[in-house]
Amino acid sequence: MTVSIPPEAVAMRPAPQEHISLVGLLDFAARAHASQTAVRTAGAELLTWSELELTGQRIAGRLAAAGVGRGDRVVVSLAPGPRFAAVLSAVLRLGAILVPARHRATAYELEWQIRDADPVLVVAEGGTADEAERIGATVMRLTDLSGGDAPAAPSVQINGSETAFLIYTSGSTGRPKGIVCPHSAVLFAVRAIAKQVGYRLGDVVWNRLPVSFDYGLYQLFLCALTGAELVVPTGELSARELAEMRAVGATVVPVVPALALTLARLARRDRTPTGVRLFTNTGAALPPAHSAQLRTAFPGAGVVLMYGMSECKRITVAPPDEDLVHPGSVGGSLPGTRLFVVDAAGVPLPPGEIGEIVSAGPHVMAGYWHSPTETARRFRVAPDGQGMAVFTGDRGKLDEAGRLYFVGRDDDIFKYHGWRMSRTELEAVLADIPGVNAAAALPPGPDGRLCVWAETSLSPSQVLDGIRARLGPERTPDRCVVLDRLPLTAHGKIDVAALRQFAGTGS
Repeated sequence: MTVSIPPEAVAMRPAPQEHISLVGLLDFAARAHASQTAVRTAGAELLTWSELELTGQRIAGRLAAAGVGRGDRVVVSLAPGPRFAAVLSAVLRLGAILVPARHRATAYELEWQIRDADPVLVVAEGGTADEAERIGATVMRLTDLSGGDAPAAPSVQINGSETAFLIYTSGSTGRPKGIVCPHSAVLFAVRAIAKQVGYRLGDVVWNRLPVSFDYGLYQLFLCALTGAELVVPTGELSARELAEMRAVGATVVPVVPALALTLARLARRDRTPTGVRLFTNTGAALPPAHSAQLRTAFPGAGVVLMYGMSECKRITVAPPDEDLVHPGSVGGSLPGTRLFVVDAAGVPLPPGEIGEIVSAGPHVMAGYWHSPTETARRFRVAPDGQGMAVFTGDRGKLDEAGRLYFVGRDDDIFKYHGWRMSRTELEAVLADIPGVNAAAALPPGPDGRLCVWAETSLSPSQVLDGIRARLGPERTPDRCVVLDRLPLTAHGKIDVAALRQFAGTGS
């Protein structure tokens, strides 16, 4: 069934919640925030919200002329910024499916994504475009999408149930899987997150996260709701980061733990105040010691802790600084969603008991692309029997007020010397040791020995002494490997495979 927006509703400039597709949201932003900057690089390249709409329409005409139509997959491997945003707008306007790829993807990553998504087209530049052509994909470069007169884009009315994105998981638990993301589920998640996080008109969002990561991708839509401005750094993270943030007037900064630590470290050296009022975190748990460093380094800035997974975008959002009042909490469920902690049989557990975290509601995505077995395992009927839910595979507990306390993934919880432990707990302890800049832990290996990794000038024995002082000798790991830098994935998460490679170098 095709759903159209009546002309009278368009004339009345509808509120964002009335839209049925992401295109409707972007078009709303083009009218409501027309001359305000939508997205720009830290340099001079920018698009206003009205320019983003017009550029998207022009590129859509070129894509349609190249054969892109409703339901087709288009892999887009471009640097974050105005050009990526314009191509995103164009693909969605055709009712096609955007498959965001890391713009510096390795040949291995790119080949897997192209083979699995089977796109009609790849939009890329430079060596990535060359590699896609080698794989056998049809490729368009940005130069092919700009300049001269563009054919008119066809008018396509998009149903909310149609797919907007295939977002591939980071691959930390095996080969990446494409998550099928309908317009309606994405829109619901964006609105619900916006209510909790509170981006404002006039905010400048400094986004160093990749757009292949949903945390980075959704920043554009969160800005569209309020007319906030999205700014994308162009170079590598350096000692000039805070100066660049001040230059653009950054007020909101989405972070993962590694980025949060780096910013706090830079702020200890560069004490000139910034305008940052809010940090948000998801993707990996932010240990309390890291949150404390952020607050010390950026006085007056709030910290919002969130928990989620790409299969339903976000599960909980805590009010700013709630962790100071309720340590360990990652907040309550999104408005309009339901949160459960269940036992092995899927039966909800009472507050205080640890079980699997389950999230149900309109934010639940439509399963995995071409993976019926994995879809059936992860996406199941909700514990209350009302609709579908995501069974996360993560462990946690609820308090009486419905706040969630994340414990870890099933495979991150382990027994050691008879003690039940988790990576999350151990990494929080490591972060509390003065001199440890960053740290990681994994469950014991086949030999039963427990190892941790630390980015620090301390010796391995000093790190272990710090853990012993906090957990006692029975729960102190067998080994510590000291590294100059912890290995990270493209999404800023700890690279588990690389840690295992370093395991033989510790003492």
